[in-house]
Amino acid sequence: MSEEPLGQETGGPLPEWAPPEIDRTKAHPARIYDYLLGGKDNFDVDRDAAEVALAAMPELRAMARANRAFLGRAVRHLAEAGITQFLDIGTGIPGPGNTGEIARSVHPEARVVYVDYDPIVSAHSRALLSAADPALSAVVQADVREPKTILDNGAVHAVLDFAKPIAVLMVAVLHFVSDAEDAHTIAAQFVDTVAPGSALVVSHASEGHEAGKFGAAREGWNNATSRLVLRDRSQIEAFFAGTELMEPGVVIIPAWRPDHELGAEELALDYGHAGVGIKR
Repeated sequence: MSEEPLGQETGGPLPEWAPPEIDRTKAHPARIYDYLLGGKDNFDVDRDAAEVALAAMPELRAMARANRAFLGRAVRHLAEAGITQFLDIGTGIPGPGNTGEIARSVHPEARVVYVDYDPIVSAHSRALLSAADPALSAVVQADVREPKTILDNGAVHAVLDFAKPIAVLMVAVLHFVSDAEDAHTIAAQFVDTVAPGSALVVSHASEGHEAGKFGAAREGWNNATSRLVLRDRSQIEAFFAGTELMEPGVVIIPAWRPDHELGAEELALDYGHAGVGIKR
């Protein structure tokens, strides 16, 4: 993958690998997230949006790191439990510890499909996978809000066998689906389609212990391609209808099977919940 970051002014030239259809006039959730994680693959508009959110909620950087760590733990646990297929929806800009890297540290032949609707994410993902076995990986540009564009996609079915268990990863993506777009029905379509033994992995933004704080922070997404929707724990638990939740259930993101003892600062990061369910 090219080492050249976006990291330039909105009107500056794009790196050679970047797709020409990128709209640099609107912030994008994946690029905002990249900035929060300390990445360089973002534009002024994304950084400005992130800074609006950070001004109201400085914890967002720690939340982004906690969310990325949850993804890694969930993938590792599921791979160790025997799942070898992963459908990563809302991939975000790939970095160290991406889904394929973690899954293949357990199962070298693990199959992974990355899905995102941002062309920059697709370009990055394809560059990342340029040396990978095409039978084991695919990158699909599609929108979670249109499940059939994913579930009926030939490139998805060329890599994943829907007769066998698949881990469907919806990490930090459903909070960009509005109530009018019916996020719960969208999640249910994926659960209904995959085989028994499959997993649903969800993390999602919540209000947290300081009422109104995240509500103010989400103004950073007001002019982005997708706005942020907060849901409470019971609403997040409802995504797992049709599955059996793995222990410890739906909890604050750092508390899902942590690999170290959580300190007070991590326990205070209750502005999001996460869980993993197994379809029976």
